[in-house]
Parts: sequence; C-alpha cells; structure tokens
Amino acid sequence: MAPELKRELGLRDVTLFAIACMVGTRWIAAAAHAGPGSLALWLLTAVFFTIPLAVAVGSLAVAHPKAGGLYHWTRADFGPWHGFLCGWVYWVGLAVWFPSAAMFYMQAALTAVGLPSGRACVLGASLGAIAIALGTNLVGMRIGKWTENIGGLSAWALAAGFVLLAALVAARRPAATAMHWLPEWNWGTVNFWATIAYAMSGLELAGLMAAEVHDPERTFPRAGWISSLCTIVFYSAATMALLVLLPPERITEMNGLAEAGGEAGRALGARWLEPAIALLVAASGMGQLGGIGASISRIPFAAAADGLLPAAFARVHPRWRTPHVSILVLGGISSFLLLAMQLGDTMRAAYQELVSLMIITGFLPYLYIFGSSWRAGNRWSALAGWAAVVLTVLCAVVPPGEIGNVWLFEGKLAAGTAATIGSGWILYRRYRVS
Repeated sequence: MAPELKRELGLRDVTLFAIACMVGTRWIAAAAHAGPGSLALWLLTAVFFTIPLAVAVGSLAVAHPKAGGLYHWTRADFGPWHGFLCGWVYWVGLAVWFPSAAMFYMQAALTAVGLPSGRACVLGASLGAIAIALGTNLVGMRIGKWTENIGGLSAWALAAGFVLLAALVAARRPAATAMHWLPEWNWGTVNFWATIAYAMSGLELAGLMAAEVHDPERTFPRAGWISSLCTIVFYSAATMALLVLLPPERITEMNGLAEAGGEAGRALGARWLEPAIALLVAASGMGQLGGIGASISRIPFAAAADGLLPAAFARVHPRWRTPHVSILVLGGISSFLLLAMQLGDTMRAAYQELVSLMIITGFLPYLYIFGSSWRAGNRWSALAGWAAVVLTVLCAVVPPGEIGNVWLFEGKLAAGTAATIGSGWILYRRYRVS
C-alpha cells in the first residue's frame, strides 16, 4: 500500500492548479505566428479534445481518487503492463517537456529585459528554473501550491494585459493583421497543428493529485469544467491581441511575447512594459514547471508502490510528506535532456525537436485515457478524443518549415520514441511482481 499523502488542495487550488498546467504563455506566440486561422484551431481543439478530456478526467478521477491518476485508471481497465506503459510514456513525455518549456520561458524573460540570451545564458537560466520550480514542491504542497497558484494568476494577468494593450493600440491605429478564420494549410505549418492540441492538454495532471484533494467527488468535475472554459478563453483572446499588435511574420515563436510587448510600449510610450511582461512570463512559466513537476512525480510513486519501480520512488519524506526521490530524479533527467538535445543542432532546431518529441510521447497515453473513458460509458467523447490524438501524433512527425536537416529531425524523434517504449518494457520486466 502506498504511504499516505496529505490532503492540502481544495476547489480553488485544483482549479488554479489545472489552469497553471493547461495554459502556457509559450503557445500564444506560436499561434499568433501561424496567423489568425489559429483562432479557429483553438475552438476546434476545444470541441474535439479539451471537452472530451474534461469528461474523461471528471469521471475517472472520481472513480479512482489515488495518487498516480492515469496510471491507476489504465491499470484498472487494461492490466498492470498497460498501466505501467501509460504512466511511463506519459512521465517521459513530460520529462522532455520540462527542458523545452524552461528554454522558452527563460529566453523570453531574458530577451524582454535586455539581458544576454545566447545559448549558455539560456541553458543556465533554464537549469535554475527547473531547480526552483521543483524545489518549492519538494518541501510540500503547502508551499508548492503557491508556485502553481501564482503561476496561473500570472498567466491570466499576462493575457488580460495583452488584451488591454491591444485595445489601447487599436484605438490609435488599425490592427496590424487582417483577420480571417480559415487556417492556412501547407506542409511547413502542419507540425503547428499538433502544438495547438498539446497546448490544450494538461487537465489529466490534476487527476494525478487526487490523493491530495479534499472531497474529490465534487471537486474534480467542477474544477475540470471551469479550467477548460478558462483555457479556451485564454488562448483565443491572447492570440487575437498579439495579432492586433503585430502581423504574424513579425512574431517569432520563442520571442513573440517580448516583440508584441515592445511594439505596444513604443505605440503607447510605456517602456516599462517589456520588463513587466518578462516578470509575468517568468512567473507563469515557474507555475507550469512546478505544477507539472509536482503532479507527474506521483506516477513513479504509484508504480513503485505496486512494485514496478525501485522501492525508493515510493518513499515519502518524513517531514515534508512528498515523494522526494521521484521529484529529484525528474529534475536530474530533465536537466540531462536539456543539455543532450543541444548536440548536433542549433538551439532553435533543438527546441523544435523537443516540442515534437514531447507531443508524440505525451499524446500516446491519451489513447489509454480515452479507452478508460469509453469503458466508463463516455462513448462519443471518447471517439472524439481518439480521433484528435491520432491526428495530433501524425502532425507532430511532420518537420516544421524551419528544420534544415529533416533526416536528423526524424531520426531523433524515432530514437526518442523507441527508447521511451523500450525502456518501459525493460523496467517492467525487471520489477514486475509475479
């Protein structure tokens, strides 16, 4: 039996926790860079993926209110091997997410305040961000939850700020982008469609914390619907605001927020906007890193309690009552991946490879989640979710237009995916209970 974790989270905490995990300010610039057609993609993704995911998590988290969430859901419906594979692939996918997110948030913050943003500076700042985000959750959710709460509120303050700035600038001059609603299709932007779906994911992370939630039967369904609605509004409004400030070709994926903030500052004569945006970007990023790090550390914790990983992962710190070994290992592996993916590529290409790999490994477990949702009776939402997952993975393997060496890009994706599944099989065979 797994050691008991402390129940520290109420409806407000779970809702803000889910928002911090779901909304990522990094995806606003990517959507704006793709043009106004991304607004329709946000809405389509909400209908065919986010809402079905809310239905699935709301029912499954209530049926299995344990630490480890999707690991327990899959294990109960499909058996120990599938439960372990689902949890392992999901964990690795988010371990890959960590370095790509840290790179984005730290480069955006450094650029906005005018500090050096070369590779060495970004890598150093990214390693520090991972350490701080995980460290606050290492000492307990009583402390760690405030990292997520502040991060979620900062993301909303950033989005609301851009909407206000766009309105003020639009009162002085026409919008920088002519709005149209149909997405533009070409092979160079297909990969971005997968990014849109990934940006709307994350609600299942709150389900991983079920053992630490007060009254999960009432809390999860309500928090799921509130956070999903907030996420849809967040992405649509913020993307439109950036397009009012700048045309898509002047918005880059990694520095778009700083670029839009600088444009608004020049138009309004407010030079302080860029450092303020940098502060909000950094805070929102720390909230996402902390929230996702805290939640996925519960997967190895749950698997170790079942004897499928070394027993150390199931240890709870005697003072802080957190799965400290699992959190520390996540920090170590994420830091290693941050450095390893820089080999043989520019920082831009390494970032794109991390994004595609995290989408592939991050979305494969949804096949199991929607399978469990199907077995729980949520038939139509499960079908919609399955279709969205398959389309997202197919789009993720198409290289973006910025990639020069296609074979290196595809080779790293294939090797990373194979290594993830293969390592899971080796671990399962080694530690499974006969």
